[in-house]
Amino acid sequence: MGIDYGEKRIGVALSDESGSFAFPHSVIANCPKCATLNVAQIKKICGENDVGKIILGESLDYKGKPNPIMKKIERLKVLLEKESGLPVIYQSEVLTTKEAERIIGKTKKTDASAAALILRSYIEKGNMI
Repeated sequence: MGIDYGEKRIGVALSDESGSFAFPHSVIANCPKCATLNVAQIKKICGENDVGKIILGESLDYKGKPNPIMKKIERLKVLLEKESGLPVIYQSEVLTTKEAERIIGKTKKTDASAAALILRSYIEKGNMI
């Protein structure tokens, strides 16, 4: 599973059974004050789709320093690891939302498409899902 965490929405992507391809799955309305709800929704998708690993977008600036949203992403990572029991691995998300918008335009699925780009990037580095 790939995740693109945003202030308003969380994009979710899944891979095929072989872990070779990434596909947009869904977009979850982000509830920053109720992170456990976000985790429960993600955990449900993991269970329904036999997810073995979560690839979480790491938000860094062009100098490699964490963007302000990274504190919330780090909190999500800790909660996901604890609640799902799955490994959660960071993958750079630099410009994934902009690339998704360029490919499909600004739609309700843009965040899921950005999550698919994060997951694809992880897969293309030769990592197993």
